[in-house]
Amino acid sequence: MSKCLLSCSANIVIVILLPFLLIISQELFAADKIVIDDFEDGLSSHWSVKEFKGMTVYSIHEENGNKSLKAYSRDTASALIYKISYDLKEFPFLTWKWKVMNIISTGDATKKAGDDYAARIYVIFPHWIPVFTKSINYIWANKLKKGDTIPNSFYSRVVMVAVESGTEMTGEWISEKRNVLEDYKAIFGEDPATPEAIAIMTDTDNTGEEAVAYYDDIVLRR
Repeated sequence: MSKCLLSCSANIVIVILLPFLLIISQELFAADKIVIDDFEDGLSSHWSVKEFKGMTVYSIHEENGNKSLKAYSRDTASALIYKISYDLKEFPFLTWKWKVMNIISTGDATKKAGDDYAARIYVIFPHWIPVFTKSINYIWANKLKKGDTIPNSFYSRVVMVAVESGTEMTGEWISEKRNVLEDYKAIFGEDPATPEAIAIMTDTDNTGEEAVAYYDDIVLRR
């Protein structure tokens, strides 16, 4: 076989394989994170609505060329749930951005009547017996101190983690990063089951107040 033929054959192989190699590289790079939603293409069809009392209004908001999810609640409580089963040991980190325009003035995480939050994002660990389902709620707290962790006033297996609190940073975008794996171990004292969903909710049904919040760039990371 001539050198030209060998060279041409090699070039053909490279041309054929290059797109596949690029795809593999892109997939490996993408595997470093799982993008739940950045809202740039609207609201992903993977989200479903869970109504508790009335419908919080979720809509796409665009500002300065960036799209985010706007939530408006007035005496309502409904969540958006993104069903995804993933290995928490492989993707222990949850990152997101959020902004609240106000907190709930009569909101109080220690009381059932005050169990409302301008913004929350949570990870759900379901059990085949529903009462044993657990979740970690990362909340923008009303009265808790930043960093406080307490059981939900309705369900002890739902735990509230005050990632932000109060009015100091209202109206400002804040980027968050949580190690959900370590949070779970610290809260429940055991290795976690497989998480099956990520959810967000802005709710005011217990206080009857009004809240506006924005969510963006929800991502699972290694």
